[in-house]
Amino acid sequence: MIAYVTVGADDMARAERFYSAFLPALGYGLDKYHGDLSYTLPVEPGQSPMLPDFYVKKPFNGRPAVAGNGNMVAFEARSQSQVRDLHAAALAAGGSDEGQPGFRASYGANFYVGYLRDPQGNKIALYSSNPDEPGRDG
Repeated sequence: MIAYVTVGADDMARAERFYSAFLPALGYGLDKYHGDLSYTLPVEPGQSPMLPDFYVKKPFNGRPAVAGNGNMVAFEARSQSQVRDLHAAALAAGGSDEGQPGFRASYGANFYVGYLRDPQGNKIALYSSNPDEPGRDG
């Protein structure tokens, strides 16, 4: 089980603006600790934490943050319209488009996805696989 995912950022204000444009709509709350960002899902009393957590941090070694080639973090949305709305919100908050929301021929018929880069260059996917919505073929 994945417990948490961390991406690096040099400009925490830009990172917070970008990630706070869509993660709260997916249920994540934000805590700040020593200037870093911790996005976590709420925990009901007596329940175990919902994982994974998502952290945005300055690199521990003090060097500039760099995006990994081939690395990507995907967040599940409730619907295709939420994917479109959150993709647009993230773009307006300083992200760059890496692939407009839609279906892709190489994925399953119900996999609706939009791709972004955060201000540091990390690749982010927002997707929905809601079987109650129309798929690629129908």
